[in-house]
Amino acid sequence: MAFIVVYEANVLVPARLRDMVMRIAESGIVRARWSDDILDEWRRALTRRFPELKGDQLRRYRSAMVNAVPDCLVSNYQGLGADLDLVDEADRHVVAAAIRAQAQLIVTYNLRHFPEHALAKYDIEVKHPDEFVLDAIDLYSGRVSSMIQQMSDNLRNPAQTVDQVLATLQGHQLTQSVAKLREQVGD
Repeated sequence: MAFIVVYEANVLVPARLRDMVMRIAESGIVRARWSDDILDEWRRALTRRFPELKGDQLRRYRSAMVNAVPDCLVSNYQGLGADLDLVDEADRHVVAAAIRAQAQLIVTYNLRHFPEHALAKYDIEVKHPDEFVLDAIDLYSGRVSSMIQQMSDNLRNPAQTVDQVLATLQGHQLTQSVAKLREQVGD
């Protein structure tokens, strides 16, 4: 059975990072999960960052994400983890979804929002996207390396080379992962 992870909204906002973590999930390396609340947060963040995005575009993106990963939507999580001591109470829904999904990991940029002491009793860890992708590379290097080529091949408007895709991922704080991928792609 695949490792279960919950992607927090902030990991799904940058397009290249979203593409990367979705490919990791689609490949079966992990079983990715998220909730309607996480997707609502993702939509709000995208519209703040890119006000030109229209509702129908966002609905298509959301639909594509949900259709790409079987059983990704977590439901019936409301009220779980009510006793959690979190830095930001607005993140409770993320942990509740992880509890319901029986996830082992939450992937987020906001590591400090999910303190270890609050998650320990649920056996849930948190990882920065760079650590998460680096782990995937360490376990499935050939598959993850080929994902970078596929990402480059699929980009049309504008087209991007493998090096440009890696540069974009590095700009999203995937420093260690990109360094490892550059070694592998260069081989």
